[in-house]
Amino acid sequence: MTSQTGTTSASRAPLNRERVLLTAIELADTGGIEALTMRKLGQELGVEAMSLYNHVANKDDILNGIFEMASSEIDMASTDTNWKAAIHASAISAYRTFRRHQWAHSLMMSSSVVSPSRMCWMEAVLRSLREAGFTEGMTCHAYHALDSHITGFTLWQASFPAAEDLKVLATNVLRDLPVDEYPYVAEHIQHHLIETGPGEKSEFEFGLDLILDGLERILNTS
Repeated sequence: MTSQTGTTSASRAPLNRERVLLTAIELADTGGIEALTMRKLGQELGVEAMSLYNHVANKDDILNGIFEMASSEIDMASTDTNWKAAIHASAISAYRTFRRHQWAHSLMMSSSVVSPSRMCWMEAVLRSLREAGFTEGMTCHAYHALDSHITGFTLWQASFPAAEDLKVLATNVLRDLPVDEYPYVAEHIQHHLIETGPGEKSEFEFGLDLILDGLERILNTS
């Protein structure tokens, strides 16, 4: 009863740009960016597709708008703590945001429009590195290493099948694998079969900590 009332209230809410973009994000989160069409968006909002153009210029305007909204969810690197802790927290926030919105990275790579929130995140990370004492060149290398880890790990996770499907796949591979020829591959697969939980956070943070620890050593020895 409560759910039906909420849905009815939402359908009667006045149409505006924010509501259009929030609904677009829900569609993209559920079905991927390919599920986001003007017709489908209009249906979800209970209006004709043409009515959307009173609030957005076109499909590209929607894509840019939802990317900006997603980017705004990322916590900026704080100036109230040391550079390593600040970047660690911000990178974790970025990873979690892009895991929630798995369409966002491909949209970022294919879009030429600059997102203010994305630029703010980039500026905050670069500022943390420069003010910590990294040279201009090392700051560029450090930023690219961090950004590549976030992007690469997010895309890697998104390409994985569901947990149960992955377990079946791993079991089948292990069954047919010549263990005497590939003992460490077998050991690796077996580890993932008995591992408890998805391990996303620890896997991502393991790589992130390696990058940050390495950067710290470079900074301390330069």
